[in-house]
Amino acid sequence: MTVVVGVGPLSADEVVSVARLDAPVALAPEALKEIARSREVIQGLADDVEPHYGVSTGFGALATRHIPAELRTQLQRSLVRSHAAGSGPEVEREVIRALMLLRLSTLATGRTGVRTETAEAYAALLNAGITPVVREYGSLGCSGDLAPLAHCALAVMGEGEVRDAGGVLKPAAEALAAAGITPVVLQEKEGLALINGTDGMLGMLLLAAHDLRRLLRTADIAAAMSVEGQLGTDAVFAADLQALRPHPGQADSAANLRALLSDSGVIASHRGPECTRVQDAYSLRCSPQVHGAVRDTLAHAELVASRELASAVDNPVVTLDGRVESNGNFHGAPVACVLDFLAISVADLASVAERRTDRFLDPARNHGLNAFLADDPGVDSGHMIAQYTQAAIVSELKRLAAPASVDSIPSSAMQEDHVSMGWSAARKLRRALDGLGRVLAVELYTGARALDMRAPLTPSPATAAVRDGLRETVPGPGPDRFLAPEIEAAVQYVVSGRAVDAAESVTGPLV
Repeated sequence: MTVVVGVGPLSADEVVSVARLDAPVALAPEALKEIARSREVIQGLADDVEPHYGVSTGFGALATRHIPAELRTQLQRSLVRSHAAGSGPEVEREVIRALMLLRLSTLATGRTGVRTETAEAYAALLNAGITPVVREYGSLGCSGDLAPLAHCALAVMGEGEVRDAGGVLKPAAEALAAAGITPVVLQEKEGLALINGTDGMLGMLLLAAHDLRRLLRTADIAAAMSVEGQLGTDAVFAADLQALRPHPGQADSAANLRALLSDSGVIASHRGPECTRVQDAYSLRCSPQVHGAVRDTLAHAELVASRELASAVDNPVVTLDGRVESNGNFHGAPVACVLDFLAISVADLASVAERRTDRFLDPARNHGLNAFLADDPGVDSGHMIAQYTQAAIVSELKRLAAPASVDSIPSSAMQEDHVSMGWSAARKLRRALDGLGRVLAVELYTGARALDMRAPLTPSPATAAVRDGLRETVPGPGPDRFLAPEIEAAVQYVVSGRAVDAAESVTGPLV
Protein backbone atom coordinates (compact mmCIF):
# COMPACT_ATOMS: atom_id res chain seq x y z
CA MET A 1 0.00 0.00 0.00
CA THR A 2 1.11 3.55 -0.68
CA VAL A 3 2.70 5.30 2.31
CA VAL A 4 1.32 8.82 2.49
CA VAL A 5 3.84 11.30 3.88
CA GLY A 6 2.03 14.11 5.66
CA VAL A 7 2.81 16.80 8.19
CA GLY A 8 2.55 14.24 11.01
CA PRO A 9 4.88 11.37 11.85
CA LEU A 10 5.31 8.18 9.89
CA SER A 11 4.91 4.89 11.73
CA ALA A 12 7.80 2.49 12.23
CA ASP A 13 6.00 -0.09 10.08
CA GLU A 14 5.64 2.42 7.25
CA VAL A 15 9.38 3.08 7.30
CA VAL A 16 10.16 -0.64 7.18
CA SER A 17 7.64 -1.11 4.37
CA VAL A 18 9.26 1.53 2.17
CA ALA A 19 12.81 0.55 3.09
CA ARG A 20 12.49 -3.20 2.58
CA LEU A 21 9.37 -3.83 0.54
CA ASP A 22 9.58 -0.88 -1.87
CA ALA A 23 6.15 0.42 -0.89
CA PRO A 24 5.35 3.53 -2.98
CA VAL A 25 5.18 6.94 -1.32
CA ALA A 26 3.04 10.02 -1.93
CA LEU A 27 3.03 13.48 -0.39
CA ALA A 28 -0.25 14.42 1.28
CA PRO A 29 -1.99 17.57 -0.03
CA GLU A 30 -1.70 19.24 3.38
CA ALA A 31 2.04 18.58 3.36
CA LEU A 32 2.43 20.23 -0.04
CA LYS A 33 0.45 23.19 1.23
CA GLU A 34 2.60 23.54 4.35
CA ILE A 35 5.83 23.19 2.35
CA ALA A 36 4.70 26.00 0.04
CA ARG A 37 3.71 28.20 2.97
CA SER A 38 7.08 27.94 4.70
CA ARG A 39 8.88 28.47 1.41
CA GLU A 40 7.28 31.89 1.21
CA VAL A 41 8.93 32.74 4.53
CA ILE A 42 12.35 31.71 3.24
CA GLN A 43 11.86 33.61 0.02
CA GLY A 44 11.08 36.74 2.00
CA LEU A 45 14.34 36.38 3.92
CA ALA A 46 16.27 35.70 0.73
CA ASP A 47 15.18 39.12 -0.57
CA ASP A 48 16.19 40.85 2.68
CA VAL A 49 19.35 42.99 2.75
CA GLU A 50 20.14 41.63 6.22
CA PRO A 51 22.01 38.27 6.32
CA HIS A 52 20.12 35.21 7.61
CA TYR A 53 21.90 31.98 8.54
CA GLY A 54 21.40 29.19 6.04
CA VAL A 55 19.59 31.50 3.64
CA SER A 56 22.13 34.17 2.74
CA THR A 57 25.24 33.15 4.73
CA GLY A 58 27.85 30.44 4.72
CA PHE A 59 27.58 27.44 7.01
CA GLY A 60 29.09 26.17 10.24
CA ALA A 61 32.31 27.99 11.01
CA LEU A 62 31.83 30.02 7.79
CA ALA A 63 28.46 31.42 8.86
CA THR A 64 29.80 34.96 9.21
CA ARG A 65 30.07 35.55 5.46
CA HIS A 66 27.12 37.16 3.68
CA ILE A 67 26.50 35.54 0.29
CA PRO A 68 25.10 37.76 -2.49
CA ALA A 69 22.03 36.55 -4.38
CA GLU A 70 23.93 35.68 -7.55
CA LEU A 71 26.11 33.16 -5.67
CA ARG A 72 23.45 31.40 -3.63
CA THR A 73 22.70 28.62 -6.09
CA GLN A 74 26.41 27.92 -6.17
CA LEU A 75 26.42 28.07 -2.36
CA GLN A 76 23.82 25.31 -2.06
CA ARG A 77 25.44 23.20 -4.75
CA SER A 78 28.87 23.61 -3.13
CA LEU A 79 27.46 22.69 0.28
CA VAL A 80 26.09 19.39 -0.96
CA ARG A 81 29.12 18.54 -3.06
CA SER A 82 31.59 19.25 -0.28
CA HIS A 83 29.59 17.36 2.34
CA ALA A 84 29.18 14.26 0.14
CA ALA A 85 32.53 13.10 1.45
CA GLY A 86 31.79 9.55 2.60
CA SER A 87 34.30 6.76 2.28
CA GLY A 88 34.36 3.00 2.55
CA PRO A 89 31.94 0.24 1.55
CA GLU A 90 28.44 1.00 0.30
CA VAL A 91 25.69 1.21 2.89
CA GLU A 92 22.80 -1.21 2.50
CA ARG A 93 19.92 -0.24 0.21
CA GLU A 94 17.29 -0.54 2.93
CA VAL A 95 19.18 1.90 5.15
CA ILE A 96 19.42 4.49 2.38
CA ARG A 97 15.75 4.15 1.51
CA ALA A 98 14.80 4.58 5.18
CA LEU A 99 17.08 7.63 5.41
CA MET A 100 15.53 9.24 2.32
CA LEU A 101 11.97 8.57 3.48
CA LEU A 102 12.66 10.07 6.90
CA ARG A 103 14.23 13.17 5.35
CA LEU A 104 11.17 13.48 3.12
CA SER A 105 8.98 13.22 6.21
CA THR A 106 10.79 16.16 7.80
CA LEU A 107 10.48 18.17 4.57
CA ALA A 108 6.75 17.42 4.60
CA THR A 109 6.30 19.09 8.00
CA GLY A 110 6.88 22.47 6.37
CA ARG A 111 9.48 23.39 8.95
CA THR A 112 12.47 23.32 6.58
CA GLY A 113 11.58 25.92 3.92
CA VAL A 114 12.28 23.81 0.83
CA ARG A 115 10.25 24.08 -2.35
CA THR A 116 7.57 21.53 -3.19
CA GLU A 117 9.53 20.31 -6.23
CA THR A 118 12.46 19.39 -4.03
CA ALA A 119 10.30 17.25 -1.75
CA GLU A 120 8.61 15.70 -4.77
CA ALA A 121 12.01 14.74 -6.19
CA TYR A 122 12.73 12.65 -3.09
CA ALA A 123 9.42 10.85 -3.47
CA ALA A 124 10.16 10.29 -7.16
CA LEU A 125 13.55 8.70 -6.46
CA LEU A 126 12.04 6.35 -3.88
CA ASN A 127 9.23 5.34 -6.22
CA ALA A 128 11.64 4.74 -9.09
CA GLY A 129 13.79 2.49 -6.92
CA ILE A 130 16.81 4.73 -7.43
CA THR A 131 19.20 4.45 -4.48
CA PRO A 132 22.04 6.94 -4.02
CA VAL A 133 25.39 5.40 -3.15
CA VAL A 134 26.15 6.22 0.48
CA ARG A 135 29.45 5.22 2.06
CA GLU A 136 30.07 3.65 5.48
CA TYR A 137 32.16 6.42 7.00
CA GLY A 138 31.54 10.14 7.16
CA SER A 139 28.87 10.85 9.75
CA LEU A 140 29.67 12.06 13.28
CA GLY A 141 25.99 12.21 14.16
CA CYS A 142 26.05 16.00 14.46
CA SER A 143 24.80 18.04 12.68
CA GLY A 144 22.97 14.81 12.19
CA ASP A 145 24.10 12.47 9.42
CA LEU A 146 25.62 15.14 7.20
CA ALA A 147 27.69 13.05 4.77
CA PRO A 148 25.13 10.26 4.17
CA LEU A 149 22.36 12.79 3.63
CA ALA A 150 24.58 14.85 1.34
CA HIS A 151 25.15 11.83 -0.92
CA CYS A 152 21.36 11.55 -1.28
CA ALA A 153 20.98 15.27 -1.97
CA LEU A 154 23.74 15.00 -4.56
CA ALA A 155 21.75 12.35 -6.41
CA VAL A 156 18.63 14.56 -6.38
CA MET A 157 20.80 17.21 -8.07
CA GLY A 158 21.67 14.67 -10.77
CA GLU A 159 25.24 14.19 -9.58
CA GLY A 160 27.19 11.36 -8.02
CA GLU A 161 26.46 7.65 -8.24
CA VAL A 162 23.28 5.67 -7.71
CA ARG A 163 22.00 2.16 -8.16
CA ASP A 164 18.89 1.77 -10.27
CA ALA A 165 15.94 -0.44 -9.42
CA GLY A 166 17.84 -3.43 -10.77
CA GLY A 167 20.87 -2.70 -8.62
CA VAL A 168 23.03 -1.49 -11.51
CA LEU A 169 25.56 1.21 -10.60
CA LYS A 170 25.02 4.32 -12.76
CA PRO A 171 25.75 8.03 -12.80
CA ALA A 172 22.84 9.78 -11.13
CA ALA A 173 22.11 11.94 -14.18
CA GLU A 174 21.68 8.86 -16.34
CA ALA A 175 19.40 7.08 -13.87
CA LEU A 176 17.23 10.15 -13.30
CA ALA A 177 16.87 10.71 -17.03
CA ALA A 178 15.84 7.08 -17.58
CA ALA A 179 13.18 7.47 -14.88
CA GLY A 180 11.93 10.80 -16.25
CA ILE A 181 13.02 12.73 -13.17
CA THR A 182 14.32 16.27 -13.59
CA PRO A 183 17.35 17.05 -11.40
CA VAL A 184 16.73 19.75 -8.80
CA VAL A 185 18.58 23.06 -8.87
CA LEU A 186 18.74 23.91 -5.19
CA GLN A 187 17.72 27.37 -4.03
CA GLU A 188 18.29 29.27 -0.78
CA LYS A 189 18.26 27.12 2.35
CA GLU A 190 17.50 23.89 0.47
CA GLY A 191 20.94 22.30 0.56
CA LEU A 192 21.07 22.80 4.30
CA ALA A 193 17.56 21.38 4.73
CA LEU A 194 18.53 18.20 2.90
CA ILE A 195 21.55 17.34 5.04
CA ASN A 196 20.68 18.39 8.61
CA GLY A 197 19.01 15.40 10.20
CA THR A 198 19.24 12.23 12.27
CA ASP A 199 17.59 10.22 9.50
CA GLY A 200 20.33 7.65 8.98
CA MET A 201 20.69 6.65 12.60
CA LEU A 202 16.91 6.76 13.11
CA GLY A 203 16.29 4.60 10.05
CA MET A 204 18.75 2.01 11.31
CA LEU A 205 17.17 2.12 14.78
CA LEU A 206 13.72 1.41 13.33
CA LEU A 207 14.99 -1.45 11.18
CA ALA A 208 16.93 -2.89 14.13
CA ALA A 209 13.91 -2.68 16.45
CA HIS A 210 11.79 -4.51 13.88
CA ASP A 211 14.35 -7.31 13.64
CA LEU A 212 14.99 -7.53 17.37
CA ARG A 213 11.27 -8.00 18.08
CA ARG A 214 11.35 -11.18 15.98
CA LEU A 215 14.67 -12.35 17.41
CA LEU A 216 13.37 -11.97 20.95
CA ARG A 217 10.54 -14.38 20.19
CA THR A 218 13.10 -16.68 18.57
CA ALA A 219 15.23 -16.49 21.71
CA ASP A 220 12.27 -17.66 23.79
CA ILE A 221 11.76 -20.54 21.36
CA ALA A 222 15.41 -21.56 21.53
CA ALA A 223 15.39 -21.27 25.33
CA ALA A 224 12.30 -23.48 25.53
CA MET A 225 14.05 -26.12 23.44
CA SER A 226 17.09 -25.89 25.70
CA VAL A 227 15.07 -26.19 28.92
CA GLU A 228 13.22 -29.14 27.46
CA GLY A 229 16.22 -30.86 25.90
CA GLN A 230 18.26 -30.53 29.11
CA LEU A 231 15.47 -31.99 31.24
CA GLY A 232 14.84 -28.68 32.95
CA THR A 233 11.66 -27.55 34.64
CA ASP A 234 9.01 -25.14 33.47
CA ALA A 235 7.75 -24.57 37.03
CA VAL A 236 9.94 -21.50 37.50
CA PHE A 237 8.10 -19.75 34.66
CA ALA A 238 4.80 -19.76 36.56
CA ALA A 239 2.91 -16.49 36.31
CA ASP A 240 2.65 -15.95 40.07
CA LEU A 241 6.41 -16.33 40.51
CA GLN A 242 7.11 -13.92 37.70
CA ALA A 243 4.62 -11.40 39.10
CA LEU A 244 6.78 -11.05 42.22
CA ARG A 245 9.13 -9.01 40.04
CA PRO A 246 6.80 -7.04 37.78
CA HIS A 247 9.02 -6.13 34.85
CA PRO A 248 6.77 -6.30 31.76
CA GLY A 249 9.38 -7.83 29.47
CA GLN A 250 10.07 -10.61 31.95
CA ALA A 251 6.36 -11.41 32.19
CA ASP A 252 6.08 -11.56 28.40
CA SER A 253 9.06 -13.87 28.03
CA ALA A 254 7.81 -16.20 30.77
CA ALA A 255 4.36 -16.32 29.15
CA ASN A 256 5.99 -17.34 25.88
CA LEU A 257 7.99 -20.08 27.61
CA ARG A 258 4.88 -21.47 29.28
CA ALA A 259 3.06 -21.58 25.94
CA LEU A 260 6.01 -23.13 24.14
CA LEU A 261 6.54 -25.86 26.75
CA SER A 262 2.88 -26.72 27.20
CA ASP A 263 2.16 -30.47 26.93
CA SER A 264 5.82 -31.44 26.71
CA GLY A 265 6.32 -35.15 27.07
CA VAL A 266 9.98 -34.59 27.88
CA ILE A 267 9.21 -32.33 30.84
CA ALA A 268 6.38 -34.57 32.02
CA SER A 269 8.79 -37.51 32.12
CA HIS A 270 10.74 -36.07 35.04
CA ARG A 271 8.08 -34.11 36.88
CA GLY A 272 7.39 -36.75 39.53
CA PRO A 273 8.88 -37.18 43.03
CA GLU A 274 11.65 -39.37 41.69
CA CYS A 275 13.30 -36.28 40.14
CA THR A 276 16.13 -35.20 42.48
CA ARG A 277 17.09 -31.97 40.73
CA VAL A 278 16.56 -28.92 42.91
CA GLN A 279 16.93 -26.12 40.37
CA ASP A 280 18.28 -25.46 36.91
CA ALA A 281 21.33 -23.41 36.01
CA TYR A 282 20.89 -19.66 35.65
CA SER A 283 21.05 -19.74 31.85
CA LEU A 284 17.90 -21.90 31.86
CA ARG A 285 16.09 -20.71 34.97
CA CYS A 286 16.71 -17.00 34.40
CA SER A 287 15.85 -16.91 30.71
CA PRO A 288 12.77 -14.68 31.26
CA GLN A 289 14.78 -12.25 33.37
CA VAL A 290 17.50 -11.85 30.73
CA HIS A 291 15.19 -11.90 27.72
CA GLY A 292 12.80 -9.59 29.54
CA ALA A 293 15.50 -7.01 30.24
CA VAL A 294 16.20 -6.88 26.50
CA ARG A 295 12.48 -6.45 25.81
CA ASP A 296 12.25 -3.56 28.25
CA THR A 297 15.34 -1.95 26.73
CA LEU A 298 13.78 -2.29 23.30
CA ALA A 299 10.54 -0.73 24.54
CA HIS A 300 12.51 2.31 25.72
CA ALA A 301 14.35 2.52 22.40
CA GLU A 302 11.05 2.36 20.51
CA LEU A 303 9.70 5.19 22.66
CA VAL A 304 12.71 7.34 21.73
CA ALA A 305 12.25 6.36 18.08
CA SER A 306 8.58 7.39 18.17
CA ARG A 307 9.55 10.82 19.49
CA GLU A 308 12.18 11.18 16.79
CA LEU A 309 9.64 10.17 14.14
CA ALA A 310 7.46 13.05 15.35
CA SER A 311 10.35 15.52 15.11
CA ALA A 312 11.19 18.10 12.45
CA VAL A 313 14.99 18.11 12.54
CA ASP A 314 16.68 20.93 10.66
CA ASN A 315 18.73 24.05 11.35
CA PRO A 316 17.51 26.71 11.02
CA VAL A 317 13.80 25.85 11.13
CA VAL A 318 10.73 27.76 10.06
CA THR A 319 8.49 27.91 13.14
CA LEU A 320 4.72 27.66 13.04
CA ASP A 321 4.42 31.42 13.49
CA GLY A 322 6.81 32.15 10.63
CA ARG A 323 10.10 32.81 12.45
CA VAL A 324 13.34 31.30 11.18
CA GLU A 325 15.41 30.18 14.16
CA SER A 326 18.67 28.36 14.73
CA ASN A 327 18.55 25.39 17.10
CA GLY A 328 20.40 22.27 18.18
CA ASN A 329 17.76 19.64 17.41
CA PHE A 330 20.03 17.94 14.89
CA HIS A 331 22.23 16.53 17.66
CA GLY A 332 21.95 12.74 17.62
CA ALA A 333 22.44 12.07 21.35
CA PRO A 334 18.92 10.76 22.12
CA VAL A 335 19.10 8.22 19.29
CA ALA A 336 22.76 7.36 19.79
CA CYS A 337 22.26 6.44 23.44
CA VAL A 338 19.49 3.92 22.80
CA LEU A 339 21.36 2.42 19.84
CA ASP A 340 24.23 1.68 22.20
CA PHE A 341 21.85 0.46 24.89
CA LEU A 342 20.43 -2.05 22.42
CA ALA A 343 23.90 -3.27 21.43
CA ILE A 344 24.62 -4.00 25.10
CA SER A 345 21.35 -5.92 25.46
CA VAL A 346 21.94 -7.86 22.24
CA ALA A 347 25.34 -8.98 23.53
CA ASP A 348 23.76 -10.21 26.76
CA LEU A 349 20.98 -12.04 24.94
CA ALA A 350 23.52 -13.83 22.74
CA SER A 351 25.70 -14.61 25.74
CA VAL A 352 22.97 -16.47 27.64
CA ALA A 353 22.02 -18.38 24.47
CA GLU A 354 25.61 -19.55 24.03
CA ARG A 355 25.71 -20.74 27.66
CA ARG A 356 22.55 -22.79 27.15
CA THR A 357 24.02 -24.33 24.03
CA ASP A 358 27.27 -25.23 25.77
CA ARG A 359 25.37 -27.19 28.44
CA PHE A 360 23.97 -29.49 25.75
CA LEU A 361 27.46 -30.56 24.75
CA ASP A 362 29.02 -31.45 28.11
CA PRO A 363 28.17 -35.00 29.29
CA ALA A 364 28.71 -33.85 32.89
CA ARG A 365 25.81 -31.40 32.52
CA ASN A 366 23.54 -32.60 29.71
CA HIS A 367 21.74 -35.35 31.66
CA GLY A 368 22.46 -38.42 29.63
CA LEU A 369 23.03 -37.12 26.11
CA ASN A 370 26.11 -38.08 24.11
CA ALA A 371 29.17 -35.88 24.48
CA PHE A 372 28.84 -32.95 22.04
CA LEU A 373 25.65 -34.65 20.80
CA ALA A 374 27.94 -36.75 18.62
CA ASP A 375 26.62 -39.88 16.96
CA ASP A 376 29.73 -41.83 18.04
CA PRO A 377 31.74 -39.63 20.41
CA GLY A 378 35.45 -39.79 19.65
CA VAL A 379 34.88 -40.82 16.08
CA ASP A 380 32.40 -37.97 15.64
CA SER A 381 32.69 -34.43 17.07
CA GLY A 382 29.00 -33.58 16.80
CA HIS A 383 28.27 -29.91 17.51
CA MET A 384 31.56 -29.17 19.26
CA ILE A 385 32.74 -26.59 16.74
CA ALA A 386 29.28 -25.16 16.14
CA GLN A 387 29.55 -23.90 19.72
CA TYR A 388 33.01 -22.48 18.92
CA THR A 389 31.38 -20.47 16.16
CA GLN A 390 28.79 -19.24 18.64
CA ALA A 391 31.49 -18.31 21.13
CA ALA A 392 33.45 -16.37 18.52
CA ILE A 393 30.36 -14.35 17.64
CA VAL A 394 29.51 -13.70 21.30
CA SER A 395 33.03 -12.43 21.87
CA GLU A 396 32.62 -10.07 18.92
CA LEU A 397 29.27 -8.87 20.26
CA LYS A 398 30.91 -7.95 23.55
CA ARG A 399 33.33 -5.74 21.65
CA LEU A 400 30.46 -4.22 19.67
CA ALA A 401 28.71 -3.44 22.97
CA ALA A 402 31.33 -0.80 23.76
CA PRO A 403 29.26 2.38 23.32
CA ALA A 404 29.98 4.80 20.49
CA SER A 405 27.93 7.56 22.13
CA VAL A 406 30.48 8.14 24.89
CA ASP A 407 32.93 9.28 22.25
CA SER A 408 33.14 12.71 20.66
CA ILE A 409 35.61 14.34 18.31
CA PRO A 410 35.55 18.09 17.56
CA SER A 411 35.05 19.27 14.00
CA SER A 412 34.33 22.37 11.89
CA ALA A 413 37.04 24.50 13.48
CA MET A 414 35.58 23.74 16.95
CA GLN A 415 32.10 25.00 16.00
CA GLU A 416 30.85 21.42 16.19
CA ASP A 417 32.83 20.63 19.33
CA HIS A 418 30.64 17.82 20.68
CA VAL A 419 29.14 15.13 18.46
CA SER A 420 26.97 12.08 19.09
CA MET A 421 28.58 9.33 16.97
CA GLY A 422 25.04 8.01 16.49
CA TRP A 423 25.69 6.77 12.97
CA SER A 424 28.56 4.64 14.27
CA ALA A 425 26.34 3.30 17.06
CA ALA A 426 23.76 2.30 14.46
CA ARG A 427 26.29 0.64 12.18
CA LYS A 428 27.64 -1.59 14.95
CA LEU A 429 24.12 -2.46 16.12
CA ARG A 430 23.34 -3.81 12.65
CA ARG A 431 26.41 -6.04 12.86
CA ALA A 432 25.43 -7.11 16.37
CA LEU A 433 21.94 -8.15 15.25
CA ASP A 434 23.43 -10.25 12.47
CA GLY A 435 25.55 -11.99 15.08
CA LEU A 436 22.61 -12.50 17.43
CA GLY A 437 20.61 -14.20 14.69
CA ARG A 438 23.49 -16.61 14.10
CA VAL A 439 23.94 -17.39 17.79
CA LEU A 440 20.24 -18.13 18.24
CA ALA A 441 20.28 -20.29 15.10
CA VAL A 442 23.05 -22.46 16.54
CA GLU A 443 21.15 -22.87 19.82
CA LEU A 444 17.99 -23.83 17.96
CA TYR A 445 19.98 -26.18 15.67
CA THR A 446 21.55 -27.85 18.71
CA GLY A 447 18.29 -27.95 20.66
CA ALA A 448 16.52 -29.68 17.78
CA ARG A 449 19.24 -32.35 17.65
CA ALA A 450 18.99 -32.91 21.40
CA LEU A 451 15.21 -33.30 21.26
CA ASP A 452 15.62 -35.92 18.55
CA MET A 453 18.13 -37.74 20.75
CA ARG A 454 15.63 -37.76 23.64
CA ALA A 455 13.29 -40.07 21.69
CA PRO A 456 11.05 -41.83 22.47
CA LEU A 457 10.25 -38.91 24.78
CA THR A 458 8.17 -36.39 22.86
CA PRO A 459 8.74 -32.63 22.82
CA SER A 460 5.94 -30.12 23.21
CA PRO A 461 3.77 -29.57 20.13
CA ALA A 462 5.30 -26.09 19.69
CA THR A 463 8.95 -27.10 19.91
CA ALA A 464 8.22 -30.15 17.77
CA ALA A 465 6.81 -27.87 15.08
CA VAL A 466 9.94 -25.73 15.18
CA ARG A 467 12.18 -28.79 14.98
CA ASP A 468 10.14 -30.23 12.12
CA GLY A 469 10.36 -26.96 10.22
CA LEU A 470 14.14 -27.02 10.56
CA ARG A 471 14.20 -30.63 9.37
CA GLU A 472 12.90 -29.48 5.99
CA THR A 473 16.42 -28.22 5.24
CA VAL A 474 18.62 -29.75 7.96
CA PRO A 475 18.72 -33.51 8.58
CA GLY A 476 18.48 -35.01 12.05
CA PRO A 477 21.17 -36.76 14.11
CA GLY A 478 23.70 -39.01 12.44
CA PRO A 479 27.42 -39.28 11.72
CA ASP A 480 29.34 -36.04 11.25
CA ARG A 481 28.47 -33.99 8.18
CA PHE A 482 29.70 -30.71 6.66
CA LEU A 483 28.24 -28.37 9.29
CA ALA A 484 28.61 -24.92 7.71
CA PRO A 485 25.74 -25.29 5.20
CA GLU A 486 23.48 -26.68 7.92
CA ILE A 487 24.28 -23.78 10.25
CA GLU A 488 23.55 -21.34 7.44
CA ALA A 489 20.25 -23.07 6.75
CA ALA A 490 19.40 -22.70 10.44
CA VAL A 491 20.35 -19.02 10.26
CA GLN A 492 17.99 -18.49 7.34
CA TYR A 493 15.27 -20.37 9.21
CA VAL A 494 15.66 -17.93 12.09
CA VAL A 495 16.13 -14.60 10.30
CA SER A 496 13.35 -15.27 7.79
CA GLY A 497 10.90 -15.63 10.67
CA ARG A 498 10.00 -19.22 9.72
CA ALA A 499 11.01 -20.53 13.16
CA VAL A 500 8.64 -18.09 14.84
CA ASP A 501 5.91 -18.95 12.32
CA ALA A 502 6.30 -22.65 13.12
CA ALA A 503 5.98 -22.08 16.85
CA GLU A 504 3.05 -19.71 16.48
CA SER A 505 1.21 -22.24 14.31
CA VAL A 506 0.76 -24.11 17.60
CA THR A 507 0.78 -21.45 20.31
CA GLY A 508 -0.86 -18.57 18.48
CA PRO A 509 0.90 -15.19 18.50
CA LEU A 510 3.81 -15.00 20.92
CA VAL A 511 4.38 -11.76 22.78
